Amino acid sequence: MKFLFASDSFKGSLSSVKCAELLEQVMKEIFPNATSDSIEIADGGEGTCEAVLNSVGGESIELEVLDPLLRPIKAHYARLKDGRTLMEMASASGLTLLEPGERNPLETSSYGTGQMIKHALDMGSRDISIAIGGSATNDGGTGAIRALGARFLDSLGNELQGCGKDLEKIAEIDLSGLDKRIAECKFTVMCDVTNVLCGEHGATYTFGMQKGADDEKLAQLEKGMKNYRDHLKQLFNVDCDSIQGAGAAGGLGAALMLFLKAQPRRGIESVLELVHFDERIADVDYVITGEGATDWQSCYGKVLHGIGTHCKAKGIPAFAIVGSMGKGAEDIFEHGIESIVTTVNAPMSLDCAMQNAEALYKSAANRLFRIIKFACK
Repeated sequence: MKFLFASDSFKGSLSSVKCAELLEQVMKEIFPNATSDSIEIADGGEGTCEAVLNSVGGESIELEVLDPLLRPIKAHYARLKDGRTLMEMASASGLTLLEPGERNPLETSSYGTGQMIKHALDMGSRDISIAIGGSATNDGGTGAIRALGARFLDSLGNELQGCGKDLEKIAEIDLSGLDKRIAECKFTVMCDVTNVLCGEHGATYTFGMQKGADDEKLAQLEKGMKNYRDHLKQLFNVDCDSIQGAGAAGGLGAALMLFLKAQPRRGIESVLELVHFDERIADVDYVITGEGATDWQSCYGKVLHGIGTHCKAKGIPAFAIVGSMGKGAEDIFEHGIESIVTTVNAPMSLDCAMQNAEALYKSAANRLFRIIKFACK
């Protein structure tokens, strides 16, 4: 009998690796003759590069870029063994790079993300996946595209810097200097949000406040984003208010899809492809996955949904160990997860559960493996 362990981390308590180690320990007690494999997994959010690197091998590339306020910092991206490249825009242009008092989407730029892409091109990468969660920006991706050679000009022909306040000043987009190597590349944008570029559910009004915008700034940003949208429509004959994901990362989704012709894909699906998940489960009898908290959202591009769907397609039973279950958690049963076992086994506070995470996880694993053992009789 062979198991595959592929759990997401339990934020703040258990890493994906630790979950696999604990599962291995308990498996040997219940199934002494069983074998196992493990994959460090993530859903395309924070920690995705590290998880994929640890699963398939490669190297972490460090480089100097400009942060959202155009200050020099060190950023990292992953170059995998098979030559593909994976990066998180948050490494260069993320909200966590700013102090709360520095957050202002009128001033922030995604320029550093474009520098990462250019560096990867210089290193020979031609297959690049970009996870775009956690941005500090609302510049429509103009900063990133400017770093790749395009120019955004005002009515006097002056080049704009590529930040949120510049969007309303755009009068012309000059692509003559856009890096020619882009045409040789396959780009994937890892994105789970479906927001369009403008409007009530667009980039500005959905995410702008958490990036530091008040009502006045939101109005200015939205005015600029509409101006940008109109220029994009004129240039590409595409309406970004009809494209799901165009508003992700302050409009970076639109820029990557139009200027780089990136194909949008759910984060977990990109991760499962990068780690060769379908190949890894070819000779597996059972898969055990999990995450810290499961609810209705788990059915929309999270780790349990991705793994359950792929296992169901192969006829492989998949089970989940989770910290807690919220409203709609059982909906995941429609997506290939056979059952859920919680680590919490008595009334307790969150602090207590996190402080005793390893012992609680092992207890849940013991219960799950015993159920599987009984089913195998």
